[in-house]
Amino acid sequence: MKASWNNTVIAESDDTVLVEGNHYFPESSLKREFISFSNHKTSCAWKGQASYYTLIVNGDTNPDAVWYYPDPKPEAEMVRGRVAFWKGVTVA
Repeated sequence: MKASWNNTVIAESDDTVLVEGNHYFPESSLKREFISFSNHKTSCAWKGQASYYTLIVNGDTNPDAVWYYPDPKPEAEMVRGRVAFWKGVTVA
């Protein structure tokens, strides 16, 4: 699987976990040169609190387009150490 935005591959892995229609990539597959820290957080009833990264590619910014669960609830342990994408990021 590849995650791409702004004509650039952001992450690539053969080891994704599909949860609620989203592919969670190993965090190690995320190309760190394209992300920056975000203060944004949301909460999921069964997965826990999500944190976010902002994408910066070719001078364009996509705020909070990458999310992850740093400390997921026990029932969502399969997403620990993984990231997922939205906001126009193509996963194929």
